[in-house]
Amino acid sequence: MSESLMQVQNLKKFFPIRSGLLSRVTAEVKAVDDVSFVIEKGNTFGLVGESGCGKTTVGRMLAGLLEQTDGGIAMGGWRAHKLTNSMKKELHKRVQIIFQDPSASLNPFMTVEELIKEPLEIYKIGDRAQQRRRVKELMEMVGLPAYCLGQRTSQFSSGQQQRVAIARALALEPELVVADEPVSVLDTSAQAQILNLLLDLQQRTGISYLFISHALDVVEFISHQVGVMYLGKLVETGPKDVLFKKQLHPYTKALFSAIPTLDTKKANERIVLQGEVPSPINPPSGCYFHTRCKDATEKCRHEMPLLRQVDEKHFVACHFA
Repeated sequence: MSESLMQVQNLKKFFPIRSGLLSRVTAEVKAVDDVSFVIEKGNTFGLVGESGCGKTTVGRMLAGLLEQTDGGIAMGGWRAHKLTNSMKKELHKRVQIIFQDPSASLNPFMTVEELIKEPLEIYKIGDRAQQRRRVKELMEMVGLPAYCLGQRTSQFSSGQQQRVAIARALALEPELVVADEPVSVLDTSAQAQILNLLLDLQQRTGISYLFISHALDVVEFISHQVGVMYLGKLVETGPKDVLFKKQLHPYTKALFSAIPTLDTKKANERIVLQGEVPSPINPPSGCYFHTRCKDATEKCRHEMPLLRQVDEKHFVACHFA
């Protein structure tokens, strides 16, 4: 049985909207609204959903880059509601993040060695010789030759840049890495190489991932558990093998029906949702999905469904699942 690494409990992130000369708060964007899940040690939790559903905001809160409005993050006896500077420093050591675009997240004026060594210098880990050995070890782990050490990443392909970003994220030996769309800007060949690298690193080090993506085929390949988000809420979560075989929430069914397939029968079963995603500033009453659900009832329009367990480790937020 897997052991839990991080428990995310009722996590919320509301962004205030200010207007007028006095810059008063007139509304809130409910980017993440009461999200709970568990990331297990040595496993990958895949978080999927349409653009703007709040999955990146969840990742940034877990990495300590955003402070939550409410809710908690618990990790190995360590718990955070409001982060102090010392707590952020501790969290950043245990949780690192890989961003979508490596060319934007890596300083183009620093060499590869300087980029990877910087976290070690910030946390004062080892002397210069030890840091250099650690950098070379990380370069080898991500499949980059030693002669790259003195080069700048502007000379590299996107795939090579992402390898540098991964090496930098692993420098402090974190327990969890948040991978936010880490292969979406790469070509197909580079995507496969980076995904295989992440799997290899997980097998070698026992690291856990929160893998954020809109590409369901990628999530199916790399994840152990999968969570589906819609308008800031987690609507379904469960083991990868279970969720890709049987979806219970109507939104999850529609999302998964869009996966490309050569099976003509499955292709003809694609569910096309009607209407637009509601605004997170003014979400609908009751179930947020009821405005696009063909099976919605009066109960759906007025009562918010809770995320409830329907099978072992399989949870869904639907009154009629």
